[in-house]
Amino acid sequence: MSTTITPIDRIRAASARRPGVRWTLRVLRWVLTLAVTFTGLLAVTFVIGRKVPIDPVLAILGDRASASAYAAARIQLGLDKPLAEQFLIYVNAVLHGNLGVSLLTANPVLDDIRRVFPATLELATLATIAGVLAGVPLGVVAATRHNRWIDHVARFVGLIGSSVPVFWLGLMGLLLFYAKLHWVSGPGRLDPVFDGMVDARTGSLLIDSLIAGEWDVFFNALSHVALPAAILGYYSVAYLSRMTRSFMLEQLNQEYITTARAKGVPERRVVWVHAFGNIAVPLLTVIALSYSFLLEGSVLTEIVFAWPGIGSYLTGALLNADMNAVLGSTLVIGATFIALNLLTDALYRVFDPRAR
Repeated sequence: MSTTITPIDRIRAASARRPGVRWTLRVLRWVLTLAVTFTGLLAVTFVIGRKVPIDPVLAILGDRASASAYAAARIQLGLDKPLAEQFLIYVNAVLHGNLGVSLLTANPVLDDIRRVFPATLELATLATIAGVLAGVPLGVVAATRHNRWIDHVARFVGLIGSSVPVFWLGLMGLLLFYAKLHWVSGPGRLDPVFDGMVDARTGSLLIDSLIAGEWDVFFNALSHVALPAAILGYYSVAYLSRMTRSFMLEQLNQEYITTARAKGVPERRVVWVHAFGNIAVPLLTVIALSYSFLLEGSVLTEIVFAWPGIGSYLTGALLNADMNAVLGSTLVIGATFIALNLLTDALYRVFDPRAR
């Protein structure tokens, strides 16, 4: 009885014998996944740009444009070509860093995003750090004190974070901590008197002011970012504490935990080494997803606090029918989400041998 050996069998046999072949195949699979996902994102943004009830030619020329000018603009924008060809032109432009020109600012959209995205990145990063430092320990303690007062507090924090609108909480925070108590600075990223005092090297005012040694600018920027970061951080705390509590409760009911306790292993080691060690990898995925949602979901927070990030930029573009800016921002946010998910998947494989 003869057995047919397929090319796939040969590749698997070669990868089993040669670790280098196996890693090459993994890298190729990762690149293919990235290419397919990004192509899907490009297709979605392209369809949105073609199906919205906004004529890009009229948005550029205005309602009073002549028929000849309208026709010439359609040809220049490539709108007279078949959709498949338009999509290929769009993909080529994006791959070359051309996201079009913003009607609102008259600047290339990519330059505008480079200017505003670091502000969102700074805000979301601080909020995520606050969420991890407060939410993860709260979830662990709530799980170890199941159905006690600290557990009820953690569940209440998660309930409020899931139900209270972020814009309302932001307005109440401004009213209390800015208008009444004067503990923090108001909306915006910096007081006007400090504008232009530090060079934008990284885009983060906190880091740039530290590099420049401008402590007045640093503390003023910190006073401005503290409240919006705390508001976003609270939602991160609510989400991460709820997920951590759920993960820990599942692990604390496992037999290996009972065995460790029966052997006399100290409770702190049982909780933080055995149980928490087993949830660290899935928790890493949850943290990355939370960070992604904060990067793309801080629109209302940026509007309430007049934060000059990509959320405010995207809102202004939507209100002014600036489709180049809308699609460019959507594309950048989607690409960031894809990159963070792929990074999380790579870290998952690094820290969890079972995922390899």
